[in-house]
Amino acid sequence: MDKFNVSVSPHIKSNVTTQRIMIDVLIGLAPVTVAAIVLFGVRALAIICVCLACSVLCEFVSQKIMKRTVTVSDCSAAVTGLLLALSLPANAPLWQAAIGCVFAIVVVKQLFGGLGQNFANPAVTARVMMLISFSNSLAVATNTVFFDSVTSATPLAMINDPNNGAVPDYLQLFLGNHAGTIGETCSLALLIGGIYLLVRKVITWHEPVVFIGTVMLLSIAFGRDPLTEVLTGGVLIAAFFMATDYVTTPAQTYGRMLFGFGCGLITVIIRVYGNYPEGVSFAILLMNILTPYIDNWTKKKVIGGAAK
Repeated sequence: MDKFNVSVSPHIKSNVTTQRIMIDVLIGLAPVTVAAIVLFGVRALAIICVCLACSVLCEFVSQKIMKRTVTVSDCSAAVTGLLLALSLPANAPLWQAAIGCVFAIVVVKQLFGGLGQNFANPAVTARVMMLISFSNSLAVATNTVFFDSVTSATPLAMINDPNNGAVPDYLQLFLGNHAGTIGETCSLALLIGGIYLLVRKVITWHEPVVFIGTVMLLSIAFGRDPLTEVLTGGVLIAAFFMATDYVTTPAQTYGRMLFGFGCGLITVIIRVYGNYPEGVSFAILLMNILTPYIDNWTKKKVIGGAAK
């Protein structure tokens, strides 16, 4: 009689590792990282370097202190650091960027058990914390080096208050030649990175398409220019690189679509009615909190078995 070995799940295994996925994400972020340095100069490079170094160091030290296996080599800390850096303006103080990294890695990620246990996206949560704690220094962004080095209102602030100036045209928004955080301005670079992740099947189309589509449709409903709304702020970087996080977003297809819809809905509501001109980070954080409930609502029904 043959013997059967029974083991715990998962029973379906793949050669795709966490490190491979994270490297793909870093490659996907490479175009916008290069664009950020070209558009905002040495200051953007400094923020990126500080966030990368601080995030990796925080993960290494915290895992040593907590006596856990050091997993710095999986590159997840580097992804968190780079995403946080790209969500900051070029004029953000470096010490504030470092504090954001400590909060993202130690508080949001490691204190909850490390990768796979965190309840929310670490970079997004750290960004929200910084917006609340350091609102004065993060409220006004720096123009690209092709304009000048002074600070000015972002396109979203211009939309909400025409006294802040004229909104850049579509070409400027697409190429990133306007004020904003270093990683959200160049839509072209973000689309290249997002398409790379889709081709590599690191992400699926559900969250990005529904997220972007919801923003466009609701913008039309509120009498705002849908293309401008998508090309400004953090919609594209959030849709491709944050709303697709494996750990903090729903597992099922319908759940992912519901997640994307919720992110788009909350983003537009905050943009139209909120005190902040941008609502992407708050939207993703709120939907991260709802992810367990969405998973429960959209999980597949088991056929057969005893009725309850």
